[in-house]
Amino acid sequence: MELLLTPARLRGTVTPPPSKSQVHRLLLAAALGEGEAHVGPVALSQDIEATVRCLEALGASFRPEGDGLRVRGLFAGGRPAASELPRLDCGESGSTLRFLIPVALAVAGGGVFTGRGRLLERPQGPYEELFAEKGVAWHRRGDALIVSGRLEPGIYRLPGDVSSQFFTGLLYALPLLPGPSRLESRTAMESAAYLTMTLEALAAAGVPVTAGTVDGLAAYAIPGGGRYRLTDGAVEADWSQAAFFLTARLLGNPVEVTGLRADSSQGDRVMAAFCRQLAGPGDLALDVRECPDLVPALALGAALRDGRTTALTGAARLRLKESDRLAAIADVLGALGARVEEGPDFLRIQGVAALDGGTVSSHNDHRIAMMAAVAATRARGPVRIRGAEAVAKSYPDFWQVYEALGGRLQEV
Repeated sequence: MELLLTPARLRGTVTPPPSKSQVHRLLLAAALGEGEAHVGPVALSQDIEATVRCLEALGASFRPEGDGLRVRGLFAGGRPAASELPRLDCGESGSTLRFLIPVALAVAGGGVFTGRGRLLERPQGPYEELFAEKGVAWHRRGDALIVSGRLEPGIYRLPGDVSSQFFTGLLYALPLLPGPSRLESRTAMESAAYLTMTLEALAAAGVPVTAGTVDGLAAYAIPGGGRYRLTDGAVEADWSQAAFFLTARLLGNPVEVTGLRADSSQGDRVMAAFCRQLAGPGDLALDVRECPDLVPALALGAALRDGRTTALTGAARLRLKESDRLAAIADVLGALGARVEEGPDFLRIQGVAALDGGTVSSHNDHRIAMMAAVAATRARGPVRIRGAEAVAKSYPDFWQVYEALGGRLQEV
């Protein structure tokens, strides 16, 4: 889908969609239970649909209820028996793939994982290396990743500086094993706030995991034989999606963003503090190691800090998202007249007074499409976005919300 956006200020009140990160985790906790639970509110983005689809393949069931989903756990009828490896279509959701690989090993002896876009090219090395040590088979066959074997209680070690999603997957799977396990990080942990969200979801489901350290690095003690008993899961508004509207407000759009919790465990709540810094004088350096999803919104805010320079550092992992996100940001903002220097793990942006119109690609990346949409509110001419449908990955009604706030768009 190609959209033509005519420059117009956004105004009004907006509540971001439910936190995608929380919904993934609460649906997984409910699906691993022995009974039923309601999780809501839920926005059925493509990523959440992928998680639901995969959990159904493992034996859970879902039905709409109110503003959320009623989940019947896959253990509700006893332990499921599988005659063959389940097929798990993860779409383009990296969270779904990384969460479900160890869970499928624990409950079904593995699975045949498929995906779209760049999903199966994104790094899975920490699992591949770990599971080779544990005797789990791991191989690619065409467009599928086939993982088979059984996890056994024991000590599991992973690097903490690749993605916390690998830890989350194991934190859900290891309690299902018959004996206790330990999960340890071999390096300093990045994106630790996401693990806090995981531990909160596990605690809500009655699964006791004890966080500690070994030699100063993160470690988790996990008792075996655990049973998931989530009753209901309440979901907050999403700080990651709110970042685009907070940036819009920073750029002079009179938009009020409601429904956000200042005390949220979502690491992206730091966006509020970053906006205050971007609004201030002088050059800036922002370390985004703990909040990589904020970088498109931050880069746009930095691009319009007229006469000031902003460095976004610690961003190497962005090269391995739905797009090479550092290159995509530099390409889109550069096409609109911004001054962006791209490095291996950073962006350095020299602010300008206004952006130009032009034609840009979403790079099949939901966050790039939303960045371009907000950029259009401060452009001198129309902005044409190719691949605008990419927003459905995380924010399926983004364009309707954008238009309701006064955004001017038409499909080309």
